[in-house]
Amino acid sequence: MSTTEDHRDPEAVRQFVEHLAMTFANLGFNRMAARVLGVLMAAEEDGLTAGEIGERLGVSPAAVSGAVRYLITTGLVQKSPVPNSRSDLYRLPNDEWYVAGAVKSGMYRSIADIVEEGVQAVGDDESNAAHRLREMRDFFLFIQEEMLGVLEKWQAGKGRSLR
Repeated sequence: MSTTEDHRDPEAVRQFVEHLAMTFANLGFNRMAARVLGVLMAAEEDGLTAGEIGERLGVSPAAVSGAVRYLITTGLVQKSPVPNSRSDLYRLPNDEWYVAGAVKSGMYRSIADIVEEGVQAVGDDESNAAHRLREMRDFFLFIQEEMLGVLEKWQAGKGRSLR
């Protein structure tokens, strides 16, 4: 009987992780966080310790520390203690983390709230700055609402391949 490990190409997995990290970094994402995310996505295990992540990336557990803090903050990674150990296990949430992370955390709403501060700060409702800021605020409120609908549609059609 073959196992998943029999079918894995470690070099191809490493290249995937680095390609994902480069792509995410080009979009403004923290590169080490993207590398950690790639390792967790490609891991057969339910989760990995900082030491295991570091080993797969060829970096120290300390280098992994800031990246996992960032990923936890964004809702893309969860942390749980390893029983009888001082280590923590880092894993992807069980739900559709790539959509749910941003939607459930209220990230878009938070951005809109911050931009509202800018609207209030510039004061003049007729100014170019106020117009730009209101437009930005409204866009992020719109995205927050739309993403809720996208998440519902995704969950309703889950299991159906789009390729």
